[in-house]
Amino acid sequence: MHKMSLFAVVIFAVILSACNTVKGLGKDIEKGGEAIQKSTK
Repeated sequence: MHKMSLFAVVIFAVILSACNTVKGLGKDIEKGGEAIQKSTK
């Protein structure tokens, strides 16, 4: 039973870190798009 709890915690941590990575990537892409828009004006 202890192994299952540890496994669940590890999986949860991986999922949370992946979400943060995707969110950060989205912000980077958004900033890149804003820079392109400013350069075309």
